[in-house]
Amino acid sequence: MELLTPAIGLLFWMALVFGILVFFLKKFAWLPILSSLKEREDSIESALRMAEETRAEMAKLKSDNDKILAEARAERDKMIRDAKGITDKMIADAKEKAVLEGNKIIADAREAIQQEKAAMVSQMKKDMASFSIEIAEKVIRRELLDKTSQEALVSSLISEAKLN
Repeated sequence: MELLTPAIGLLFWMALVFGILVFFLKKFAWLPILSSLKEREDSIESALRMAEETRAEMAKLKSDNDKILAEARAERDKMIRDAKGITDKMIADAKEKAVLEGNKIIADAREAIQQEKAAMVSQMKKDMASFSIEIAEKVIRRELLDKTSQEALVSSLISEAKLN
């Protein structure tokens, strides 16, 4: 039973050795361990603060990026609307100019046709007058005795005349 109930002397020496061990551990081990734990705790806290600041900064940057992106989209839409308006105006101006040019060309063509028609009528009148004069000359040059022979001559001269 001696093993189960230790003697007073053994308890004294065990308590003394345990006290010395605690003293040395406190003096040489606990302070460095506690200081390194404190440093580790401070570095973790610092990293958490930095992570929180970074998260807040990223959220701010994201909102700024979203704002810039929205402004860029609005600017793009405005530019597209302006370009479409300019394009529509250019198309309308080109159509209007084409209609005016077409009307001018048609008017010029009608005027040219009228001039050609007047010139042709004038030429036909001149040709008819010269044919009439030629026929009259031929009729007068010949002296015919009766009226039927004169009519036959005029008819033959008219059929011989080629109208251009």
